[in-house]
Amino acid sequence: MLFAANGASFGFRSTLYATTGYHLATVIVTFVLGLGFSAIVGDAQEALLVIQVAGSLYVMWLAWKLWRAGSVEGFVDAKPIGFWDGAILLILNPKAYVIIALMFSQFLSVDSSLVSVAAISVIFTLNNLLAFTVWTLIGDAIARMFRSERNARILNRCLGLMLGLVGVWMLVS
Repeated sequence: MLFAANGASFGFRSTLYATTGYHLATVIVTFVLGLGFSAIVGDAQEALLVIQVAGSLYVMWLAWKLWRAGSVEGFVDAKPIGFWDGAILLILNPKAYVIIALMFSQFLSVDSSLVSVAAISVIFTLNNLLAFTVWTLIGDAIARMFRSERNARILNRCLGLMLGLVGVWMLVS
């Protein structure tokens, strides 16, 4: 959502440095966490279930917060985020760790190798890059339409509902 908001506020090109920093950090952090998961996946099946449930509930909480959000008016002095902002956003973002942990809990098996961890990390990062690029472009393209409080609430409720459904899907799958 940050990249969509940044794209809406400053345009697509202004997010390229932050996108680069974020995704470089993503591939590194994902690979390191994947190595840890591959080491414990056989011994801690219950822990993976706890992570899955906690992650699902967290996504549903984020959906609720988005549902209740208003417009982004009033950020006149804001500046676009840069390379290090993007990298730090990933490194200090607990939601990213939950998502990465959930991903490995779903796709890593007991017999996974270093190559499997690397492949999952790269595919995850490329998927994120594509999604973030689309969100940024959407934010850039429709910024004017959702500046009013009413239209922003409609957008946030639609996005919140979709995110909530993802959280429910995560919980039941």
